[in-house]
Amino acid sequence: MDSTDFTLGATLDASYDETVARVRALLADAGFGVLTEIDIRATLQAKLGVEVPAQLILGACRPELAHRALQVEPRVAALMPCNVVVADTGEGRTRVDVMDPALIASLAPDPRLAEVAAEGRARLTGMMEALTATAAPDGSNR
Repeated sequence: MDSTDFTLGATLDASYDETVARVRALLADAGFGVLTEIDIRATLQAKLGVEVPAQLILGACRPELAHRALQVEPRVAALMPCNVVVADTGEGRTRVDVMDPALIASLAPDPRLAEVAAEGRARLTGMMEALTATAAPDGSNR
């Protein structure tokens, strides 16, 4: 898993469809529901007539964390839900990027919000670690 200033990500040796299914399952295991879905490929095809590789944005939310964050800073709603992007990179590989909840804490310095963000980050980091540690039937990592 790699980390940027605002995402946790990994590129997997797994098909797009397989990765989407696995991400959904692992988000559920981490206590997140998927509130929204945006199919980038379908949207850009319908709106602009352009072809792009498959890419899906899943808006993930853990209600308990969302409620706690909103109690601290109601404007944090503008940063919700946590987006999880699954993108087909070609040749049987898929990229997964998750918005790092630490970003929220960096924008609103209240230490109570940092606690909520840390819990969300721990859960999403665990999800990404499980995703990248999955072994394929042939023994390779996916």
